[in-house]
Formats: sequence, structure tokens, C-alpha cells
Amino acid sequence: MSRDAEHRFSKRAVPEIVLLAGLGVEGDAHAGVTVQHRSRVAADPTQPNLRQVHLIQSELFDELAPQGFDVEPGGLGENVLTRGVDLLALPTGAVLRLGADAIVEITGLRNPCGQINRYRSGLLKAVLTTDDLGAAVRKAGVMGIVLTGGTVRTGDPIEVTLPALPHRPLERV
Repeated sequence: MSRDAEHRFSKRAVPEIVLLAGLGVEGDAHAGVTVQHRSRVAADPTQPNLRQVHLIQSELFDELAPQGFDVEPGGLGENVLTRGVDLLALPTGAVLRLGADAIVEITGLRNPCGQINRYRSGLLKAVLTTDDLGAAVRKAGVMGIVLTGGTVRTGDPIEVTLPALPHRPLERV
């Protein structure tokens, strides 16, 4: 779990976060009904905030380590670091129950930007690759909105509920 009240790239790791319905992570700079990411605010500050919660699967950190990238929890600005859930394979609209009460709906993929290279030089190329057809493969996690608030603690279980078929693949948000 991570949060930061300031607009910084990395977030401070904490043992628990509180998710607020329709807003995001209590005490986090990206919480709000409308967009809070600076680039989105500059484009249109009235857009709905589809990026209230940022989740990354810890398996990404395992993949990056042999490439020489030491990434600590919160380092990539994520609020929730998961294990055992293939976040990138989920469809748009998948619902995650985090802990006992909190419910987050997945809205799309995080679109990694050049700030990642300021955190670790060369990291952007490792988290934004291309497939055999030349299409972008974004590995820097998923974004979601809070449907039901609650406290989420390190080690809490995660339940996944898929939306009705047909599933829509995740796109960048």
C-alpha cells in the first residue's frame, strides 16, 4: 500500500490505505471526482477521474530485477501492489474486492511516461514494449475507480469478478 499527498512520482509505502467511494485513496494527491494527474488537468480539468487508484502486480518488479531495475513498493507511484492476480489480463470493468469491504472497478491501463526514466534510467523501455505486431504493451499497471470504500491492508486478499461477456480489453486511460 502506498500514498502521497503531494504530486510526486513515487509514493510512500504504508501498512494500510483507506479507499473512498468515488474519490480514490484518502490523503493521496490523485484522489478526486475529476482528474488529478497534472497532464490530464492541463488538457481538461472537468474530465472524470478514471485513475483514482493505481495497481501494479509485484511480478513486474520480479521481472525487472534481473534487468538491473531495483523497484521498491510505491516506487512507480502505485497505491496497491498485488501478487497472484494477472492485472494486465483483466478486461475493462473487472471488479476487485480488496480486503473485507473495498471494491475497485478497473478502468484501463496506466500509460507510462518519461517520468519513469527519471526514477530509473532506461526503465520506460522495460515497461513500455511492443508485441510481434508492433502494438504497444504497457506493463506499468492498471487504473481503477473506487465503487465501495474501505480500509485495505498489506496482505489482504483480493477477489476478482469479471464483467459480463463480451469482455473489452484494457486500453490506456
